[in-house]
Amino acid sequence: MTASKREKDLARQRAERQAARKAAASARTRQRRAVLASVLAVLLVAVGVGALAASLAGGEDEAIAPAAAPSSSTAASTPASANPAAAGTCAYDKSGEASRKVELPPTTGVETRQPFVATLATNVGNISFELLTAKAPCTVNSFRSLAHFQFFDDTPCHRLTTGGIFVLQCGDPTGSGSGGPGYQFAEENLEGATYPRGTVAGAKTAAPGTTGSQFFLVYKDSPLPPQYTPFGRITAGLDVLDKIAAAGSEPEGDGKPKTEVTITTARVKAKA
Repeated sequence: MTASKREKDLARQRAERQAARKAAASARTRQRRAVLASVLAVLLVAVGVGALAASLAGGEDEAIAPAAAPSSSTAASTPASANPAAAGTCAYDKSGEASRKVELPPTTGVETRQPFVATLATNVGNISFELLTAKAPCTVNSFRSLAHFQFFDDTPCHRLTTGGIFVLQCGDPTGSGSGGPGYQFAEENLEGATYPRGTVAGAKTAAPGTTGSQFFLVYKDSPLPPQYTPFGRITAGLDVLDKIAAAGSEPEGDGKPKTEVTITTARVKAKA
């Protein structure tokens, strides 16, 4: 083998070894990049899952948006059976101490159609009113229950208003205006509610869902906001209310009736 041929073979071998080393280096680089990409992908998935879990679990400082109110079209299409009161189911929440010991009214099997007549026998005359069962079943159910337990017997009508609104308020055995049955419940029959002469409605605080045992008798049309459940219509005894109102209140305009008014008995019977 000549020297020139040997030099050519050695040069070719060097070139082949260099090419092999470059190929091996490139393969190692690709492998490292593939491993890094895999690790990065795993990390990204882990971060994504963690973020999703955090968004679902929430945290102590997270504000939860309230559910959207149903649209008017949805509300209009809601069947009557979706209304618990219409289905004969009512809710009464315990609240405070009862001024007299009574049991909670029934919460199921509540009458929703049968009208009743209530008669308040007072020291100044009787007042009768029809209970509007179909329009305010839970309120009527409560009133009937309280009358059954004689909650209203021998109790004062503690408030008379003779200016702005015109009502006689009763239903608190303590006569203080703060007594009640030890439970409260939601208002009913408020849509388009007005309070003309002869209305019987449930008294409440400014907060919703605070109707209890107190009620008021309207002896003259009164411009009240539709926040008080109208549950009765006076059929006899408006002349008794007129007599009480004519005597005035102390203090004048809104206070204790000057004519002492005591409900001796309150009785309810089914309307024939």
